[in-house]
Amino acid sequence: MEWWATLLVVAGGLLVLWALGVVLLWRARPEDLTLREALRLLPDLVRLVRRLARDPEVPRGVRVRLWLLLAYLLSPVDLVPDVVPVLGYADDVVVVALALRAVVRRAGAEAITRAWPGSPAGLAVVLRLAGAPLTA
Repeated sequence: MEWWATLLVVAGGLLVLWALGVVLLWRARPEDLTLREALRLLPDLVRLVRRLARDPEVPRGVRVRLWLLLAYLLSPVDLVPDVVPVLGYADDVVVVALALRAVVRRAGAEAITRAWPGSPAGLAVVLRLAGAPLTA
């Protein structure tokens, strides 16, 4: 297979994954989530991860993974470079969702609820991404 054909297949696969991620995020959002709250979600997520990484009630292994997650998010090296429109941030969303699922499994949804700095609608989105019950 030619190099350009391989590149085309990889780009197509990434586009399909991105579209799937957008659909999942759209379905996970509560009806009352405004555009402004959605835009604030990323800074709130960074603050959430930082607070969880400092929380002594969260198991040490999870805190170490959260510090590694923060380093990954702040690092210029990425699975998909952030300069690629939309796709560059889609991989970050997937990595954050996986990390939050690990937090829920090990520390419980209460840890996320306790550390959440944003709105209740944003918390509902984060809990859904983390696979936690919304009544936490």
